[in-house]
Amino acid sequence: MSIKLYHFIVSGPSRGALLAARTLQVPIQIVEVNTFKKENYKESYLKMNPQHCVPTLDDNGFILWESRAIACYLADKYGKDDQFYPKDLQKRALVNQRLHFDGTSLNVKMRAMCAPILFSGATDIPKPLKDDFNITLEFLEIFLSSTKWLAGDNPTVADTASYATLSSILAVGWDISSFSNIQRWVKQCASLPGAEENDEGARAYGEAVKSKLK
Repeated sequence: MSIKLYHFIVSGPSRGALLAARTLQVPIQIVEVNTFKKENYKESYLKMNPQHCVPTLDDNGFILWESRAIACYLADKYGKDDQFYPKDLQKRALVNQRLHFDGTSLNVKMRAMCAPILFSGATDIPKPLKDDFNITLEFLEIFLSSTKWLAGDNPTVADTASYATLSSILAVGWDISSFSNIQRWVKQCASLPGAEENDEGARAYGEAVKSKLK
């Protein structure tokens, strides 16, 4: 069996997929693709993934990209039970809602703040973007007010995706002192298998952003 993940440790989505794989204990081979060096634009990579994003999964010839799709696929195929991605329709729907919240809001708004700094020469984060991101964190705080994890009493693909995102902005220096539920959840996520590996990448992301701030 050969399962490869084309991965860049600095990328939050890429780390989210890997964190899911580590939590599921999937034996996975890491192939580094450094997007800062544009290795994702090599002909061999574009042939596999024309969208040239990371991560990309190669499961014995089955090619899949988009980190959350990868996490769900791995959970369905390799999970020892269905807790990480429930088969119960309503439980799964709640996990999907939280998962899409990361993909369409949390991660998108973090990128809106940091991508211009990393790639377009910006040297600060405009206040409206900061305020908007804190509003998004208020929703995350509410989600965590009634459950231990994002979608219930055990970690799911929603947690690994959102933790990979949030750990990146925390490494930039974001203040979450007013969000007690998020603080609790971050501490819990730090105990997930592969969390140290994720946090190493988050620190690299944070340093890359901070090095270009005024």
